[in-house]
Amino acid sequence: MKKVIAFDFGASGGRAMLGTLNGTTIEIKEIHRFSNDPVILKDTMFWDFLRLFHEIKQGLIKAKKESDFDSIGIDTWGVDFGLLDGNGQLLENPVHYRDSRTKGKLEESFLRLPKEEFYQITGNQFMEINTAFQLFALAEQKPELLQRAETMLLMPDLFNYFLTGVKASEISIASTTQLLEMKKGTWSNRVLTALGIPERIFTPIVASGTKIGALSDRICEELDLHKCDVIAVAGHDTQSAMVAVPTQEEHFIYISCGTWSLLGTELSAPLIDERSNYYNITNEIGFDGKTSLLKNITGLWLIQESRRQWMREGTEYSFGELEKLAKEAKPLQCFIDPDASEFGPAGNMPKRIKEYCNRTGQVVPQTIGEIVRCIDESLALKYRFAVEEICDCTGIQYNSIHMVGGGIQSQLLCKFTANACGRRVVAGPVEATVLGNIAVQLIALGEIKDIKEARAIIANSPDIISHEPEDQVEWAEAYNRYKEVLNRY
Repeated sequence: MKKVIAFDFGASGGRAMLGTLNGTTIEIKEIHRFSNDPVILKDTMFWDFLRLFHEIKQGLIKAKKESDFDSIGIDTWGVDFGLLDGNGQLLENPVHYRDSRTKGKLEESFLRLPKEEFYQITGNQFMEINTAFQLFALAEQKPELLQRAETMLLMPDLFNYFLTGVKASEISIASTTQLLEMKKGTWSNRVLTALGIPERIFTPIVASGTKIGALSDRICEELDLHKCDVIAVAGHDTQSAMVAVPTQEEHFIYISCGTWSLLGTELSAPLIDERSNYYNITNEIGFDGKTSLLKNITGLWLIQESRRQWMREGTEYSFGELEKLAKEAKPLQCFIDPDASEFGPAGNMPKRIKEYCNRTGQVVPQTIGEIVRCIDESLALKYRFAVEEICDCTGIQYNSIHMVGGGIQSQLLCKFTANACGRRVVAGPVEATVLGNIAVQLIALGEIKDIKEARAIIANSPDIISHEPEDQVEWAEAYNRYKEVLNRY
């Protein structure tokens, strides 16, 4: 049996998992877990790339003690990147997408490239965090850094490079940048020229599941490892999670639930038209050339940052305790738009939620349980809002919603989503991103035939739970109030 190592990096932590196909199931075992803590230096928020690469090495050392392994795959969050000089050295630590350097760059970019044309080329949801606007800001604020740069690599590709010495851009992570000509799957000269970004720093694009190289001699010697393949899995964690959606349906809605909520559907080709532009919906390219038509929605960041604030105030709750407090709070009292600009930066999230509710003329949540319930109910209602946009774009009515990822450990959120959307919610697997990462490696190694077989195998996961919609009258009335709040804001 082939054994593979999946490294899964999220915005707050990462882990190394050992995966094996054992008959009709994929068995996974956690080898190494670590935090991912950004570092603010003067006015800039950085990712601590050197430490993260050290954690990859620690994961490989621990994996070696467990078993020999045949390949390695890495997935991460989207949009962020590192710059290499002519000697292949990192010019600076990658900057965090929540850094303020892109403020105002979205609107400024439209003066150089009309918004409609921009969308028609890239098919991406406009967000200031996108790679296009980070590089646009860099071209204006630190042009000397871009002049020194020979190569730009997105985060999973950057890790792959330092493991193998091979520079390549995997398609799924490249499709998060707003720099790709989406229908062709190539870097857009039109966008790069308009934003003053040098085309020379970009590397060839490869498909998800490509064996890009082997562990370098230097890494093997340092860590006392044997040579093994490094596979460019679906490097964007959302697309790794997509591989693991446990369905054989052609048409389905999925929500990849974590710090961000990625809600969408799977299509055979990009959908870029006036309607998707109006709704600001993104297209991403995933495994096997499939397109994800999706909406990026702020997710459990709201809970995570609220919890950090309560810890700063001297009270520490587990996520399970927060969910229990939310269950005890009165339902459907007040709502927020999770994507409102004030909820993006780190800081006192509970205070901002109270201010939002007060400003929009609603009941103001006071207790911790009321705030958590407000967040969960608002997320569920925002999911319905996005589902209706997806349905309007595709002309398809979807019978069920598949929720995957760590966020589904909140059964309350899953239940609220079923209620708000009026659809059955199939929640699971929790480890969708890791399972998708592993599945792509096993397909590349010939252990699994294709994505259809991978999904059938993953459907055997024991942690998949269904939630049927309840209290439809109350939630329909709440949705109408929610839309009024959005309009009022």
